[in-house]
Amino acid sequence: MSTVKQRTKDPLCHCVRRSLKRYFKDMNGEEPNNLYQMVISEIEKPLLEVVMEQSESNQTRAAKFLGINRNTLRKKLKQYNLE
Repeated sequence: MSTVKQRTKDPLCHCVRRSLKRYFKDMNGEEPNNLYQMVISEIEKPLLEVVMEQSESNQTRAAKFLGINRNTLRKKLKQYNLE
């Protein structure tokens, strides 16, 4: 099985773990700042983009897909300039 096909079957947590290990390696001993916020924003924005696309920009459906309140979704869309 090719590496590309294998990666598409990896659970998201494996992809995140691999990316974080690469990030720390690339930091070459430097200590990161605000790592939690960086990771959340790197994952949350594309999550919102894809969910909005899949819900055809219907915020009620998107909020239901995500399991969050529609007002929370609106706040997050505004935060990432995805309104």
